[in-house]
Amino acid sequence: MIVAESRPNPNPSPATAAQTQLADVWRVVVLNDPVNLMSYVVMVLKKVFGFDEMKARRHMLEVHEQGRSIIWAGVREQAEAYVFTLQQWHLNAVIEAE
Repeated sequence: MIVAESRPNPNPSPATAAQTQLADVWRVVVLNDPVNLMSYVVMVLKKVFGFDEMKARRHMLEVHEQGRSIIWAGVREQAEAYVFTLQQWHLNAVIEAE
């Protein structure tokens, strides 16, 4: 009888690691700042993400009260695009791995 051992590869190839990193879920996080008005933050969230008034206000209040709010989660390329757009609107935004 032949028994085959199956050992996981402890060092994935760079291509596999890159594909896994791209496939992971990334978060777009808006951070609090002392510059932007609350109404401005709500307006930007509505324009960039298409949020309705209530959802945009909820995220704005979370940023104001807790210092940060997770606005969106998904693939890295789209997260980077959202962060870039938010930064163009002069909001403090970062991406985080989930």
